[in-house]
Amino acid sequence: MTLLEGFGETLKITFGALLIGIVIGTFVAIVKVLCEGNKKLKIFDVLCNIYLTVIRGTPVVVQLLIMFFIVFVSAEDGTMVATLTFGINSGAYVAETIRSGILAIDKGQTEAGRSLGFSAGKTMWLIVLPQAFKNILPAIGNEMIALLKETSVAGYVAVVDLTKAGNQIRNTTYDQFNPIICVALVYLTVVLIMTRLLNMLERRLRKSER
Repeated sequence: MTLLEGFGETLKITFGALLIGIVIGTFVAIVKVLCEGNKKLKIFDVLCNIYLTVIRGTPVVVQLLIMFFIVFVSAEDGTMVATLTFGINSGAYVAETIRSGILAIDKGQTEAGRSLGFSAGKTMWLIVLPQAFKNILPAIGNEMIALLKETSVAGYVAVVDLTKAGNQIRNTTYDQFNPIICVALVYLTVVLIMTRLLNMLERRLRKSER
């Protein structure tokens, strides 16, 4: 496999995992916010805390190995397993980002929604979340950059990503220098481009707030 094909696999895992992470993170964040001060929902808060503790407290490589060799022991598609694993891992970090974004919204917005007859869930979905996501977009972008770099360990589960492709070329050509340096340069270039785009996004968001 060429570096270009490996890079395509890396991007596929990165964007897929980010989407899964945002979905999981949004769900966990909403549950934790709604559970605050509500004893009836205490069990859901406990379950979310267990998820956050386990995922944040273990290395993503270990999670990847558990998912591939234990949970999905018969899986033939390593890319699917890797995407799901990185998504679950990302969700634990995105959850806190989204939760912080929700709590940063003026409580008057929630009260306004409730005064219009919206339920707590509808108020959260239609009024609070859109504003929260606008504030946390740069942080979500940073999570995407972190995910891009984390996927370099996907080769542990038979996924030929960018790093694995570089390693295969190194083993085939016996060139210990150029393939790995090229891999590093590709990662660096993509991260720099993403960082630049994020900075532009932050500036635009600041201007729109004025």
